[in-house]
Amino acid sequence: MTKRQASLALTQLYLDAMDAFPALEKVVCTFEKWHLEIINYFPERRTSAAVEGINNKARVITKRAYGIKSANSLWTRLILDLNRAKDTVVHTIADLREVVNGFRAVFSMACS
Repeated sequence: MTKRQASLALTQLYLDAMDAFPALEKVVCTFEKWHLEIINYFPERRTSAAVEGINNKARVITKRAYGIKSANSLWTRLILDLNRAKDTVVHTIADLREVVNGFRAVFSMACS
């Protein structure tokens, strides 16, 4: 569908909708405001939905994670929330056991 065809079809749709449902006036105003951006979708059927989804995740994380101050921590949290934990987790089980044993050694001397 071309931009012109899409524009005509959407305009007719909104005119019909306004006749049937006058309460849709705000929707029509939004359409008029974003008309060019909406019409640009039709020739190649491309959207920025994936990017918008990631931006939304980042906003939610920053609202939810009060203690995160560094960009590195925020990035790590975003990667984890996007189900890409394998890209963030760099330690093997053996590495983690070694770290835990080191903590035990330090704390066992302090607690005895």
